[in-house]
Amino acid sequence: MNSAFSSLLAKYNVPGPRYTSYPTVPCWEDTPTEAEWIEALRGALMQSAGSRTGAALYVHIPFCRSLCTYCGCNVRITRNRAIAAPYLETVRSEWNLYLDRLGVEKLDIAEIHLGGGTPTFLDPDELRFLMDGLLARSSLVADAEFSVEADPRVTTHEQLATLYATGFRRLSLGIQDFDPRVQDIVNRVQSEEQVRELTEQARELGFTSINYDLIYGLPLQTLQSIETTLAAVQRLRPDRIAFYAYAHVPWIKPSQRRFTEADLPQGEAKRALYERGREILESAGYREIGMDHFALDRDALSCAVRNATLHRSFMGYTSRHVAPLIGLGVSAIGDAWTAFMQNEKAVEPYQERIRRGELPILRGHLLDAEDLLLRRLILELMTRFRTRWDGLATDHEPLRSLPQRLHELIEDELVRLDGESCEVTERGRAFIRNVCMAFDARLARKAPHVQLFSSTV
Repeated sequence: MNSAFSSLLAKYNVPGPRYTSYPTVPCWEDTPTEAEWIEALRGALMQSAGSRTGAALYVHIPFCRSLCTYCGCNVRITRNRAIAAPYLETVRSEWNLYLDRLGVEKLDIAEIHLGGGTPTFLDPDELRFLMDGLLARSSLVADAEFSVEADPRVTTHEQLATLYATGFRRLSLGIQDFDPRVQDIVNRVQSEEQVRELTEQARELGFTSINYDLIYGLPLQTLQSIETTLAAVQRLRPDRIAFYAYAHVPWIKPSQRRFTEADLPQGEAKRALYERGREILESAGYREIGMDHFALDRDALSCAVRNATLHRSFMGYTSRHVAPLIGLGVSAIGDAWTAFMQNEKAVEPYQERIRRGELPILRGHLLDAEDLLLRRLILELMTRFRTRWDGLATDHEPLRSLPQRLHELIEDELVRLDGESCEVTERGRAFIRNVCMAFDARLARKAPHVQLFSSTV
């Protein structure tokens, strides 16, 4: 890492959002009523009906058998198998509530995603029960895609076969790191052989896309451990890779206090892990996609970059924009483009509200005209590294003051501002979150007095 990049890293490595949405969740202010949320969904469904793209479903399964101490997700640690069945009943009831509120018997569906937690906490019968309930009132579009997250330590061949039989073709495996010392301190011990066996089983069954989740910046991680991990990844050859920066937020996730900042690679040392990982992946034929993602040239993400259809959402980068997204289950987030909604974050309040016949809205946001404009611009920056706003600057103060807020980034040759367009330079791509922060009017107005986000680089 050269001295010029090191100086930029020291300057711009500040807390900031990952921009899986705009406005970001801590800046949500205007929670929609149930009626407003349903109306927003109706508007998005009318647009998707016109383009015949269908809607997306995200189902959150919060249960895990053990706690990974790096984890920032909403999870419930339990080995009580009896907890799953009533939770799935509630999810199916929530789906039926949505359809009844929308006044439709079935909905055109383009995508179904199961996330967690650990979706493969569910046994094959429970997975079938869940999918039967969702599909009974769904009409799948021709190119519908189903994806599921899985933990190699607990996922069986029978679970994979059940998922395949119900339509799943995309599988995402949580790997994080193959170094035994790192695995031990984050409480996620799994061997390369376990991952190989599950990967091969999935491919033999017919899964067409396999993703590995990796994390850099974990406690005790070194350049050598990154090289060890990436060597194993090259041998296993997944179709795509999410190579995330570890987000150290112990004030939000107390489990991260199992280790201290002294155990973490930080600043220049942390970024060196990513740069070394990128070098290895690119030499192995993977293409860098947006921020923290890689894919083989044949993968849909690489095709989306070439076709300019790449999208970014709460699930990271996807090959297309499917709207609306309806979130089912505890803490699940829905997105109607003009509105966001998040469910109750604890299981019991979520279940109680469904029992009362209510949509379990905890919080959300109705986007105003400024939000909608900035959302588009930030999304284009995150997916294409460029955006433009022809003729709109005079009506929106954040755009009028943009030259001032981008001044240092321009001086450091990280962005180019040309009239009413902005392009991130090759040098600036490592600082894309900082660039987006210059467009983030709500974050600027909020000016938080407590740290809300992990570091940007």
